[in-house]
Amino acid sequence: MTFSTADLLDVDETLVSCELQFNSYGRTPRFFGTVRTIRCLHDNALVRRVVSQPGNGAVLVIDGGGSLYSALVGDVLAGTAVENGWAGIVVNGAIRDSAAIAQLELGVKALGTNPRRSSKTGAGELEVPVTFGGAVFTPGHYLYSDEDGIVVSPVAL
Repeated sequence: MTFSTADLLDVDETLVSCELQFNSYGRTPRFFGTVRTIRCLHDNALVRRVVSQPGNGAVLVIDGGGSLYSALVGDVLAGTAVENGWAGIVVNGAIRDSAAIAQLELGVKALGTNPRRSSKTGAGELEVPVTFGGAVFTPGHYLYSDEDGIVVSPVAL
């Protein structure tokens, strides 16, 4: 993978960068793919359902409302994402099992960690535009992530 988010923005100033300062947890700090989305708060049942499906190199963007109350992704779900061909996961919220996730060939960005597990009722929304950090993540658009941040584009770059 030979892109840099800084270079992408230098070439096209109409692209949007996410202003949130995410931590990188996966073994793959640089990743990109088609955006898929989930909006959920303190409940990761939809996350399990989605990462259990073929990812085809997509990036799952989870809007957990910025809450660090409980983790929306742990090592089991991240491992399932790897097995099913997901390129990465971005969590506007918390993850857990960060040491195990660091060993997985997956891009994972989150605001922080919390060992508390989430509920599993299935509450939330799938494939809806989600907004955080000044960026709109629309299903079918493209996300590029590296050590400097996240850039979103309506077309593949």
